[in-house]
Amino acid sequence: MKRLKQVLHNGTRISLVLLLSVSLSGSSPSEKNSYPEAGDMPVYGNWQTFTTKNGLPDDKAYCVRIDGDRVLVGTKAGLAVYENNEWRTYSVEDGLAHPGVLSIDVSELTGDVWIGTLGGMNRWSAGRFETYTQFNSGLANDVIYSVICDGKDVWAATGGGAGHYDTYSRTWGIYTERNAPMHEPWTYGVCAGDGKVFIAAWGGGVIEYNTKTKKFRDYVDPDGEMELDVFPDDGVVHDITTGVSHANGILWVATYFGLSRYDGVHWKGYFDHDSGLLSNFINFLKADGPVVFLCTDLGLSTFDGDTWVSYHIKDNSHNGEILITNGEGTKKIESPTSISHNFVIGVDTQGDEIWIATSKGVSRGERLN
Repeated sequence: MKRLKQVLHNGTRISLVLLLSVSLSGSSPSEKNSYPEAGDMPVYGNWQTFTTKNGLPDDKAYCVRIDGDRVLVGTKAGLAVYENNEWRTYSVEDGLAHPGVLSIDVSELTGDVWIGTLGGMNRWSAGRFETYTQFNSGLANDVIYSVICDGKDVWAATGGGAGHYDTYSRTWGIYTERNAPMHEPWTYGVCAGDGKVFIAAWGGGVIEYNTKTKKFRDYVDPDGEMELDVFPDDGVVHDITTGVSHANGILWVATYFGLSRYDGVHWKGYFDHDSGLLSNFINFLKADGPVVFLCTDLGLSTFDGDTWVSYHIKDNSHNGEILITNGEGTKKIESPTSISHNFVIGVDTQGDEIWIATSKGVSRGERLN
């Protein structure tokens, strides 16, 4: 376990993204739009892939955020913006804190874009980039794995703890093992919902912060076993958490060892051997209404608590495969188009549109059912 910890601390999440490569998927005629096995679950297809050949600054994409009529993509070589069928790149020369963009969110209050990079955090407003680092602000660390906007507050999960910035009072708060129930200061994800903020902490499960009482509580795997989940559904499936997302009163927790669902009372765990989850190694997740979208090293899985729909490239070919898993088993459906790479790192949806960031480009899909 100590060796695993050292490897992940040394940047496995980033290095894996930088090293992987695979052939791209192509476009083809429209796909069928009838998937009764999926029930109310959305099924996506007609995938279109974008790489450096189409205007991306780099094929290694870490995150994606749909913002109305434009799409913001964080890559290894800068921020890419897709608008009016064209790509535009913003780099350090334009004011970006660092070319490696790991996370993006947009404030519903102001429309400002907040950007987490490997070298600080940016606020992009009115065409101008403002940079926050440890040296000029109260930021806990310059490596920003996750950034979200929660009303007037901007929260960041960093390599040196979590923190928030009150954009009204311009004050900062930092939370580490010194003032919060964390075992170590490394944090990888943050989300907000129902008056609470949830932080994915390395080796510390999930930290809950109540924005009204200003009090913390933690959720960890009660069995304390790092190799396997001894007692099912007793808490978070593993203390090494990689992301959190909250929607419809449900908290979803991603780990490198499976998925957890928490409804405020009961925990439920899901693994690749007993569900439709493609892989236990989850890089990122995003909940939208009742559906959670899971970015894994073997493709994209989606789930609503009852039915799974997953997408991956079939046998390293250009063809895709859709897997629909419910109480009756799994149905495999060949797709003439596919996501660009099975190592999926970021996802966002809006209406009938979905975008995913992978280690070999970004892909756009549309709902078929």
